[in-house]
Amino acid sequence: MSQISTVRFIINPVSGTRSKTDVAACIKLNLDHTKLTHDIVYTEYAGHATELAAAAAAENINLVVAVGGDGTVNEVAKGLLHTNTALGILPKGSGNGLARHLKLPLNLTNAIKAINTGQVSQIDSGTINDVPFFTTAGIGFDAYISSVFAGNKRRGLKTYVELVLKEVRNYKHLPVKVWINEQQLDTDCFVMAFANAAQYGNNAYIAPFADIRDGLLDVCLVRQLDFMKALNLSYCMLTKQLANVQSAEYFKTTGVRIETEEPMMYHADGEYKGKTTQFEVKMNPLSLKVLIPN
Repeated sequence: MSQISTVRFIINPVSGTRSKTDVAACIKLNLDHTKLTHDIVYTEYAGHATELAAAAAAENINLVVAVGGDGTVNEVAKGLLHTNTALGILPKGSGNGLARHLKLPLNLTNAIKAINTGQVSQIDSGTINDVPFFTTAGIGFDAYISSVFAGNKRRGLKTYVELVLKEVRNYKHLPVKVWINEQQLDTDCFVMAFANAAQYGNNAYIAPFADIRDGLLDVCLVRQLDFMKALNLSYCMLTKQLANVQSAEYFKTTGVRIETEEPMMYHADGEYKGKTTQFEVKMNPLSLKVLIPN
């Protein structure tokens, strides 16, 4: 890892269950100080991690490590897009979607030790209405669940599944116009997921064959959802399989444009972003440097 010599850790002190003192002590104990110099900064408000990451890139820091959940990782990564500074991750969230896709250790001590020997790679990123995402974005039901989940004090896969089962019968599909691969689809939409990485997090695979370096989006369209389709889709997500054609349709593309009659909710990396009637989803190939296990 000769190209990495300076590391800045950006810690979200309210993410996860460990205190910031524990993380700082663990970094001091397990980082290889013969190879790496480091410092630690803490986020103070929403969006602060992006500012801190951009400042680190401007200082030519080699590696910026996001310490937190998927929201923190997204914020830090946004500040590092199209720079020479690589993103590292110490996962402390409930989902850890990007960390899992990159096969990073989920244990804090092991994740720090992996920094000592890691190597820099490049991955794609996407945007939905100019909002960057690195694992998944989506419109419809998964965005609705993101909005509900954000206000829930309980985290984790069990809570997420309970919310889905509770809300799925009340959420209605809506008509949409979709332009994809030079084709127009007039269709119903219960959920449309745009995957750069294979999973939402928690090993729930919405697009099990997504390649984070191929310059393509894997799109999963669920037109309508009844109880049996929901069971099939849930089972396939948890067993890393494609759902059957009656439950979902899959596309690979470089971009998607969508128009809706009624405003639909959307999310980026699980963070609810609001409602609108027009969506444009694009790929930015190999736009982010990341540190991966050697």
